[in-house]
Amino acid sequence: MKIWGELKKRVIQLTVIVAILSCEKEISINLNSIEPLIVIEGNITDTPGPYYVEISRTVNFGSENSFPAVTNALVIISDNRGLKDTLTEMSQGVYKTNKITGVAENSYYLTVNVEGKSFYAISSMPKKVSLDSLAFAPLIFNSTKELYYTVPLYTDPLQLGNYYRFYLFVNGEKENSYSVFNDNLNNGLVNGRPLFSRDPGIEKGDTVSVEMHCIDKNVYNYFYALTQLSSGRPGGVTPSNPTSNITGDYALGYFSAHTIQRVTQIVK
Repeated sequence: MKIWGELKKRVIQLTVIVAILSCEKEISINLNSIEPLIVIEGNITDTPGPYYVEISRTVNFGSENSFPAVTNALVIISDNRGLKDTLTEMSQGVYKTNKITGVAENSYYLTVNVEGKSFYAISSMPKKVSLDSLAFAPLIFNSTKELYYTVPLYTDPLQLGNYYRFYLFVNGEKENSYSVFNDNLNNGLVNGRPLFSRDPGIEKGDTVSVEMHCIDKNVYNYFYALTQLSSGRPGGVTPSNPTSNITGDYALGYFSAHTIQRVTQIVK
């Protein structure tokens, strides 16, 4: 699964940093002694279904990123209106909804029963905040080539407590990263925070798309913790699993009910 692969990469990065910073004491870390864990990745959006929940199992750090599917699970998504949907396993470890629909400002409840364990999650789909357009500004610190960064333009609502996740696409290719924003510093204002393309950068004539998800606080906390792991900064998040909104028996992953919208523009 994507999440466990990302965690593997980031924990390895932080393990190297810890080893470098701990030069006065020898540290032995066995990354292959971790008991396999269930990984749950579930999403429900305001676009037409079906929606999917993927369930897999972690592997040792030395193994290839091929994660065993967890089959024959009982997966149920219900909402605050009383609708209950038992998902169908369409392929190994991939479960799809049959009738539930994603609606902004509704709450959704995930239940997974498998291998004698039970997992639960709640996610509330926020009201959609309109992504109006994209702005492009030059990277002033780049002297060899005229490159640009992207600013998603939207007006944050006056009420504090809005959370966003962004994916960037350049010429149809999805960037291998994401950004998460909250409104602690720009509540009620037009966004001015940029999304940076990591490689090779954005040039004039490129077609840029931004996909914006309005997410709830727990999902924001989960993905924000992942970004802190990737930064590798000493004093940041320690090399451990980010706090999940999945409760019950212990599992990795998340369950997210969110809105989706996309804006595409050409850099001129």
